[in-house]
Amino acid sequence: MNNKKTILSASVLFFLGVFTYGQEKDSIKAHKDTIKTNNVEEVVVLGSRAGARSKVDSPVPVDVFNVKESSIILPQTNIGQILNAVAPSFTSTIQTNSDGTDHLDPAQLRGLGPDQVLVLVNGKRRHTSALVNVNGTSGRGTVGTDLNAIPSFALNRIEVLRDGASAQYGSDAIAGVINLDLKRDTGKLAGQISYGGNLTPTANDHTGDFDGQNIQLDLNYGNKIGTKGGFFNITWSSQFRNPTYRAGTESGPIYNPYNAIEQRALNDGVNLSSLFTNIGSTPNSQQIVNYIHQYAQNVSYFSQGLQNDIQGANTISALQNVLKSANFTREQLNYFTDQELAYRGQTRKDFNMQVGQSKLNNHQLFVNAEIPVSDNWKVYTFGGYSIRHGTSGGFYRRPSESRTFTGLYPNGYLPQIGTDIQDISLAAGIKGKWEGWNIDFSNTYGQNSFTYNIQNTGNTSLRFASPREFNAGGLRFSQNTINLDFSKKYDVWEGINVAFGAEHRYENFKITQGEVASYQTYDQFGNIWNGDPSQRATDFFGQPLPGGSQVFNGFKPENAVDKNRQSVAAYADVEFNFTNWLLVDAAARYENYSDFGSTFNYKLASRIKVAPDFNVRFAGSTGFRAPSIHQIYYNVTSTLFTNNQLLEVGTFSNDSQLAGLLDMPKLKQETSKSASVGFTYRIPSASLTFTADGYFTRIDNRIILTDQFLKANVPQKAQEAYDQLGINAAQFFTNAIDTETKGVDVVISHNVRFSGIKLDNNFAINLNKTKQVGDIHSAGLLQSPQLEKVYFSEKSRVYLEEAVPRVKASLSHTLSWKSATFYLRNTYFGKVTGADIIDVNGDGIIDFNEHQQIGDKIITDLSAAYQFTKNVGLTLGVNNLFDIYPTKNLTASTNNDQFIYSRSTSQFGQNGRYVFARLNFNF
Repeated sequence: MNNKKTILSASVLFFLGVFTYGQEKDSIKAHKDTIKTNNVEEVVVLGSRAGARSKVDSPVPVDVFNVKESSIILPQTNIGQILNAVAPSFTSTIQTNSDGTDHLDPAQLRGLGPDQVLVLVNGKRRHTSALVNVNGTSGRGTVGTDLNAIPSFALNRIEVLRDGASAQYGSDAIAGVINLDLKRDTGKLAGQISYGGNLTPTANDHTGDFDGQNIQLDLNYGNKIGTKGGFFNITWSSQFRNPTYRAGTESGPIYNPYNAIEQRALNDGVNLSSLFTNIGSTPNSQQIVNYIHQYAQNVSYFSQGLQNDIQGANTISALQNVLKSANFTREQLNYFTDQELAYRGQTRKDFNMQVGQSKLNNHQLFVNAEIPVSDNWKVYTFGGYSIRHGTSGGFYRRPSESRTFTGLYPNGYLPQIGTDIQDISLAAGIKGKWEGWNIDFSNTYGQNSFTYNIQNTGNTSLRFASPREFNAGGLRFSQNTINLDFSKKYDVWEGINVAFGAEHRYENFKITQGEVASYQTYDQFGNIWNGDPSQRATDFFGQPLPGGSQVFNGFKPENAVDKNRQSVAAYADVEFNFTNWLLVDAAARYENYSDFGSTFNYKLASRIKVAPDFNVRFAGSTGFRAPSIHQIYYNVTSTLFTNNQLLEVGTFSNDSQLAGLLDMPKLKQETSKSASVGFTYRIPSASLTFTADGYFTRIDNRIILTDQFLKANVPQKAQEAYDQLGINAAQFFTNAIDTETKGVDVVISHNVRFSGIKLDNNFAINLNKTKQVGDIHSAGLLQSPQLEKVYFSEKSRVYLEEAVPRVKASLSHTLSWKSATFYLRNTYFGKVTGADIIDVNGDGIIDFNEHQQIGDKIITDLSAAYQFTKNVGLTLGVNNLFDIYPTKNLTASTNNDQFIYSRSTSQFGQNGRYVFARLNFNF
C-alpha cells in the first residue's frame, strides 16, 4: 500500500507541476533568463524511408529511448531489462529452471510473441537466436532475438515502432520493429564499472543477506578517420553475474528406509550398489540380503515393527516389498527423511533446487565505423562478437528416486545445465547519392549458437562408469542478408519520397549431436542396450536405470540436421506530402521463400495535422511471419521402455516421417491484418506532449508447439502410424490457431528548465488483450475434437493470453541540478495468471481452467548520480526499492516448496531489491 501511495503522490506532483507550469506560461516568457524550455524535438527514422522527422509528426507511433544518456542513471544494464523498465509495451523477464531459456530472456511487444517483433541494428535486419523456446514459459514454441548479445553501452538510442510493418521491413514485423542505433562518438574513451546485488530477506533461499552479485565493465572508444566525417567506435563489455536463490525449504520425502541402510553399509566400507547390476539376476542375492539384515540394525530410528519385517524378509523380493516407498505414507517418509538428515548432518535446504537467475559470464565486443570514399559516397561496417557462458540448475535428483544412482551419489545431486552461447555479426555496405537518388547496398551476416554442457550429473544406466559432465550437442542458426535500397525526394506538392529495393536472405539451421553417453542407454554389462528388458541395469527395487545425461538428454544422431532456405523480396514505399497538413504513406512488399512459397503485403498510413500542434494518425496493413527454419526442422527425442517396448517420445519435425504418415500439413506463414488510430498533441508553452494510439491485430494460422499426443489417445489410424515407427508420444509445430490482439498505448512527456534545474517527467501505459479466436486447426490423422485440447492446451492458452500483464504503466522523473542527477521511476505490472491447473478455491474440485491469479504490483527504482569532475562520476541506486515480490504460489504449484513464486509468468522477476554502485568515467 505504501508503494502505491508513492506512485500516486508522484503522479499528482507531476500533473500539478504540468498544470501550474501551463498556467504560468506568461510569467515564464517574462523571465527568460531564469526559466527556459527545451523545444528540441526527438527525431525518428524508423517507420519511414523519407528520412528523419519529429516523432510526433510520424504517421505511426515510435518511442525513442536515449540509452547513451540514461545508462549513467538507470539501474538496468542490458537491453532487454532496460526496455522492460522504460517501455510499457515491451516485456522481458529473466526465466528460471527452463533449460536454455534461463540464459536468454524472451522479449515481447504489445503482448504478441517473441518471434513477432523484428529487430534491426543501424536499420539492418538482426539475426534471431538459435534457441527454440520449448519449455513452460511465456513465448513457448517461439524463436526470438537475443537482445542481450549486444552491449547496451554500444548504443546511442533505441527506437521502438509500435505498429505492424511487414510491408516495409519483411517477415516478423507483426507487432512492430525495434531499431538499435549504435554510437558514433569520437575523440574520447568512456566507461563505467558497476557492482550490485540483491539485498533482500529472501536471498539465499529465504535466509537473507546478499546474492546475485553482478560486476560489469563497459568501455567505449571512438576516433575520427580522415577529415571528411569518417569514424570508428568500439565497445567492450564484460559481465560476471552470480545466481540468485529463491527456493523455500524442500518439504518432500528425500530418503527412504533403503537409503538409510545403504548409508550404514557405506560407512562400514560396503557399497551395496557394487554388489549387483541387475537386481533380478544377480547371483549373490543372499549376500545382499545378509548385508541389509546386518546394517538395518544400525538404523536407530526404525520402529521395532519395521526391524522385525526386515529381519523376517529372506529374499530380495521380500525386502523390496518391505522397503519400497509405496508401503509408507508421506508423513512416514518425511519422518525417515528428517531422522536421516540429522544422522548425516544435513538440512532440508541442502536439497533445494537453484531457483532464480542463472549464473552468467558474458563478454561482448561491438564496432561501428564509416569511411567516406568521396564527397557523395561512404563505406560502412558494424558488427560484433559475444560469448556467454551460463549455468542453471535442474530438478534435484533425490536419493530415493530411481534416476539417482546412489552408488555414486548417496546424497543425490543437483544437475546443472551449462550453455556456451556465441554470437557473431558483421554488416558492411556502401551508401551515397547518384543523380538525386540515395542508394544503399549492404550485406549483413549473423550467427548464433548454443552448445549444451551438462555438469554435476550422470548417465544413471552407466552406474559407476558414468562421467559427471557431458557435451549434449547444440544448435546453430546463421543468416546472411543482402539489401539494395533506393530512395529519392521529388519537389511535388509539399514533397514526395519514392523508395524501393530488393532483398535476398539465406538461412541455415543446424543441430549437432551430443556425445554418445549423453543420449544412450546402457545395459548391465556397460554396453549399449539392445532392448532386452532382462539385460537392463536396475536399482535395488528393480526399476530400470534411465540412460542419457540427467536433466538434459543430448541430441541423438537422428536429431542432427543441417538445413537451409532462401528468400527474395522486393518492396516499394511512397510517401506523399499532399499539403503541409496531409501526409500519406503507402508501402507494398512481395516475398518468396524456397520452402513454403510467396506472400504479398501492403500498408497505408496517414497523418493529418488538424492544428499546428495537434495531429491525427492512422494506419492499416497486412503482414506475415514466415515459419522460422528452426520451427520447421527442430526435433529432439528420447527412447523410453514402455510396455516391454522401446518407444520414442519427443518433438518431431515438420518434415519427419511421422508427420508425413499422420498427414500433418507443412508449416506456412502466419498472416496478419493490423489497424491503428491515434493522435499527438503538444503544448509547447508547457513543454508537454501527449500521444495515444489504439490498435488491433488479427493473426491467422499462428504457429504453436502442441502438447504431447499420446498413442493411447489418438485415433486408430494414427496409432498404426505410431506403431510403424515405434513411437509412444509426439508433439509438433503446427499452424493451429488464430488470435486477435487489441490495445491502447498512451505516452505523456513533459520537461521544464529553470534556474539551472532540468526536470523530465514521462508517463506511459499499455493496455492489451490477446485471445485465441475461431476453431483449432486440427488436421490429418490427428483431426479430432477430443484432441483439440492437445493441439492448444489450457496451459498453452494461459502462456499466450494471460502470462504477460495486460496492463503495464510507468511514471519516471529525472531531475538534474548542477553536477547532480536524481532518477525516480514507478512501474505498474498488471495481474497475470499462473499456468498450473490446481484447486485454487479449495473446494476439492479442479476445473479444467482453474488457475491462480498473480496480483498486480508496483516496482520503484531510485538512483542518484554525481559528477565530481567532467571526467569522473558516481551513481548509487536501487531497483525495486521496496523489495516487492510476485504473489506467492499456492502449495500445489510449489513443487515441495521449491517454487515459492511462479516460473511460468512474465512480470518483473523474483529477485527482489537490487542495489548498485556505478563509477562513470570519460577521457
